[in-house]
Amino acid sequence: MDVEIRRPALRDTEELNEFFRIVISDTFAKEGIAEKVDDLAEEVETKKNYLKADFESCGERRYFLIAQAGGKMIGSIEFGAASSLIVKCTNGAYSGLVQVGTVFVHPDYQRKGVGSFLLKKIGQVLKGQGIEEFCLDSGYKTAQTIWEKKFGEPAYVLEDYWDEGYAHMIWKNNVRELL
Repeated sequence: MDVEIRRPALRDTEELNEFFRIVISDTFAKEGIAEKVDDLAEEVETKKNYLKADFESCGERRYFLIAQAGGKMIGSIEFGAASSLIVKCTNGAYSGLVQVGTVFVHPDYQRKGVGSFLLKKIGQVLKGQGIEEFCLDSGYKTAQTIWEKKFGEPAYVLEDYWDEGYAHMIWKNNVRELL
């Protein structure tokens, strides 16, 4: 598959916002939580705000990379300061870390290496900026399985955080693990 990884441009905003909606809606459906429409809308809005922060700060507050194939948006990844959720759940232990997030792959392109390619590329950016450690979190069972395979056991597991049977997990890793 011929995949282009690049920084987003303002002209990509509408397509990226729709991409966020598609991936998050698909994730909620696969997780069995599609009825949580307010949570879904909030998640989409958060990603839109992260993208806006990237554009407004020229990549200083949030830094996105996007993946395209055949002119179609198929993936995204970003990093920025650890979220308030991570800071709260780690009792401030991760407050100074960079958080890698918005690791999204279009449903039609999942399980084809796009996410791993994005992780490698963001790892190169982090290394180039002299960043050695990062954190990442997930409340989605499917993503948690992927992250456990890639990064091992999470540093924090908050059982029933989102609802009964829905834990929140947080990992802390060395950037070398992305390369």
